[in-house]
Amino acid sequence: MRWWKAVGLAGAAGVVATGVVVVQAERRRRAYTPEQVRDQLHERLARAQSVLEVVDDETPAPPRRFDIRGQLRRLRRR
Repeated sequence: MRWWKAVGLAGAAGVVATGVVVVQAERRRRAYTPEQVRDQLHERLARAQSVLEVVDDETPAPPRRFDIRGQLRRLRRR
């Protein structure tokens, strides 16, 4: 068997394997009911908000001042 045939067969096998993985992931995703998805999203939102509250309580943001030179530098780089 020539080397290019082996490379072609390996490529085809890779495409098939990728397709199998995508189909399995899609089946898992569609297995959730809308209520389950909504509950998971609410859970993630609550976790994210609690993390933000902890971060906000611990480290106050430094005061920002307007820097015209920095703004001009950024504009020139674009």
